[in-house]
Amino acid sequence: MTELPPVVARMWGREPGTRRGPRPRLDLATITAAAIEIADADGLAGVSMSGVAARVGVAPMALYRYVGSKDELLTVMADGAVAPPPERDGRSWRDYLVAWTRANRDLLLRRPWLLSLPGLDPPMGPRRLRWLDRALDALGDTPLDDGERFNVVTALTGYALTDATLTHRMSTGGRGLDDAGITGAADYGEVLAEVLDPQAYPALTAMMRAGLLRESEGWTEDADFRFGLDLLLDGVEALIARRATNAGA
Repeated sequence: MTELPPVVARMWGREPGTRRGPRPRLDLATITAAAIEIADADGLAGVSMSGVAARVGVAPMALYRYVGSKDELLTVMADGAVAPPPERDGRSWRDYLVAWTRANRDLLLRRPWLLSLPGLDPPMGPRRLRWLDRALDALGDTPLDDGERFNVVTALTGYALTDATLTHRMSTGGRGLDDAGITGAADYGEVLAEVLDPQAYPALTAMMRAGLLRESEGWTEDADFRFGLDLLLDGVEALIARRATNAGA
């Protein structure tokens, strides 16, 4: 049997209970909640082992009984910050995955510090894996095989993450954007129209000079998100149709 990494074992309540004596007044859930409260208020930069320890009223060394490092703390935070996925409620696979992907994106925008995690690991905790399970289950009645279903959900997860990252960074002033006086899509389009060489970037230059972003409010609109999502799901639908045809043949 594969030995679970300590942080994974703790998230699933699988750590051997070898300690004797009085029951500790701390637990992983309390530590995780405290760390998430700090991140919600101050961003990921505000999270430290000493800060979390102070919030729960213990010495920093006491935390290492539950999380062995700052990286482990970030791992449990990434799982603990996740709300339950949407319920299926009788929706078709496509309607459910629209709601699922939107909720995934919106969760990241509500807690943008999740976007700052140094490399979001594949899901290992119970909450994030529940999201994966529900999306896979929605595709369960389709003719897609297990690998295809998994790849579909991975693609939708990546789309939600990319859209949330772009929306957050652009709406809050990405790296150097505020300093450059760029506060919205229209400003961005004007800058591109100025710097682009029509010989080297003919298509993009024509779009920017035609005012593609001039009337945009904010950096991205929900219609843009849905457009990209529908492109992905149209491809999934086409794949499902091909698999059904092949099975019938």
